[in-house]
Amino acid sequence: MNRIFRRLAPPAVFLTALASLTGCQAGTSSGAGSPAPYPMDPGAMPMMPTDDTDPAKASLQAARPFDLGPMVVDGSGYTVYRYDRDSSTPPRSVCVEACAQQWTPVRSSGEIPLTGIDRALVGKVTRADGSDQVTLAGWPLYRYAQDRMPGETAGQGTDRAWFPITPDGHKIETTQDTWRADAFRL
Repeated sequence: MNRIFRRLAPPAVFLTALASLTGCQAGTSSGAGSPAPYPMDPGAMPMMPTDDTDPAKASLQAARPFDLGPMVVDGSGYTVYRYDRDSSTPPRSVCVEACAQQWTPVRSSGEIPLTGIDRALVGKVTRADGSDQVTLAGWPLYRYAQDRMPGETAGQGTDRAWFPITPDGHKIETTQDTWRADAFRL
């Protein structure tokens, strides 16, 4: 009996201590000593801003989220896309009506704040409805309405025509880290 106790006691003590420590680390402290709750309600997740005039949406930044390599995001961190059925020479947008409801054109009035993107590559194109749309290397830019949080790329590869765009205007088709490519079945 003493032998069994000596074998089982150390692992039991270790597991008890581990459970105690991880229980204390389950959330961030709210200042009152109790952990802050994690948002469990999907409605509590940040959504893509819907106001096209929001200054954060009008800015463009180069970012490197996850394993896709450098790509363009707006000032709120949402992925910016290009559409292969558009034209870059001359710049022309063919995404109108229902398409433009799902794929919101990136619009801006005035100078667009840029971070990590060559200003010479950024321009505008006048859409069929008369509004101006931002372009990168001639490609009209869009945001995907189904991207629910910054950095999400839910629109990548949709209809084999929608892709996140790199800071130099190329499309991102696959992961940059080849060791992860098989995990995504790309």
